[in-house]
Amino acid sequence: MAVGVLALQGSFNEHIAALRRIGVKGVEIRKPEQLQNVDALIIPGGESTTMAKLAEYHNLFPALKEFVKMGKPVWGTCAGLIFLANKAIGQKEGGQELIGGLDCTVHRNFFGSQIQSFEAELPVPELAAKEGGHESFRGVFIRAPAILEAGPEVEVLADYPVPAKKLTDSKFAAGNQQETTESKGKVIVAVRQGNLLGTAFHPELTADTRWHSYFLKMMGKSGQQNGSKEEDLSDNQQLRTDLPIFQ
Repeated sequence: MAVGVLALQGSFNEHIAALRRIGVKGVEIRKPEQLQNVDALIIPGGESTTMAKLAEYHNLFPALKEFVKMGKPVWGTCAGLIFLANKAIGQKEGGQELIGGLDCTVHRNFFGSQIQSFEAELPVPELAAKEGGHESFRGVFIRAPAILEAGPEVEVLADYPVPAKKLTDSKFAAGNQQETTESKGKVIVAVRQGNLLGTAFHPELTADTRWHSYFLKMMGKSGQQNGSKEEDLSDNQQLRTDLPIFQ
């Protein structure tokens, strides 16, 4: 079993290292034909506009879209989440091409600039139920996006509280002035829809590999073959790699 990691720019090395810790081979993907040799794909965090330009240069978009349509598991973190969304707002002039597949509206830079990056404990009941460990996960948000709206087939795995005015202003910018009680005062930061997984934060920058294990199990029987290795690493899942917190 091999998991591809889009290696155009961003934190692809960190994802490959996390996969290695749970006994899975990560393969750097830079050309369309390389996607034929992997069973799943991770699109890492980075600078989404730069990644989009490089993907276009290497003619990767048709192959990436086909990979999603084939039903193979794809996980997007931060910039990768933007790529997988059906709609993105807050983009630079001219926008960028999206792969699509997630029935979501993503605000590209919801949490602000680089110096407004932060860490937060996120309640993750679904992740804890499937992978064990803490009921929370330390999310590392670096110039991070957020999901403002998600369709009925999208399963919300984590959300984060924000000032209601910020959320209202962002939804107004998205062209939706209606705000439901359920969404008031929080944004979505992790979702799953079928074969697609998206996180606005960077699990690869922590020592907690539960999101990577969760993603592998989306691969079905191939992922289950690694169950014993995942269980053996349960102690490591308690470790944290704390980064500076910027307020």
